[in-house]
Amino acid sequence: MGHAKPIATDRSVTGMPTGRLAVWWVVASEIVIFGGVLGSYLIHRIGHPEFGLDAIHTNVWAGGFNTMVLLTSSYCAVLAHNAAEQGDGKKAAKLLWLTVLGGFMFLCVKSYEWNHEIELGYTITAGMFWSFYYIAAGIHGLHVIAGMCLMIWIAGQARRGEELQRVELIGIYWHFVDLVWIFLFPLLYIAK
Repeated sequence: MGHAKPIATDRSVTGMPTGRLAVWWVVASEIVIFGGVLGSYLIHRIGHPEFGLDAIHTNVWAGGFNTMVLLTSSYCAVLAHNAAEQGDGKKAAKLLWLTVLGGFMFLCVKSYEWNHEIELGYTITAGMFWSFYYIAAGIHGLHVIAGMCLMIWIAGQARRGEELQRVELIGIYWHFVDLVWIFLFPLLYIAK
């Protein structure tokens, strides 16, 4: 008995492949989560100008470097999608691994930042700004980890030339994670 492809792989009732539609639903639900966090932050920031006094202690250079790392990893995801569309699963897998490397670098820099800030006494209980900072960046970091795990799984499939359409799907998710950081970086690091 051969392996039958799941019906969701080819079905396109809405004019969009079911897998792609599912990823967009996930992204829409994530927008609600991050929208709530960022909206709460903005409301508190407007009502509490002292937030800026805490924000000056964030490391703009580390945040900027992480922004470049995530944008570069997104570019690798685009190249992986392009390779998958051309049927080159091995190249797509290598580019997905480069994307995972970008996620790993991001997490290492974030760990360095948090370690340094906690040593200086800026913990999650040090004030409202630091509570938002750790919660927003922490939720984002969990999404980076989830994306990396999925990407490793999909890279394994792509290397064998299987389920190449999933390279696009994980790319959509990864671009969303990068986009969230594009909002977090100026709010948490630049707006003093």
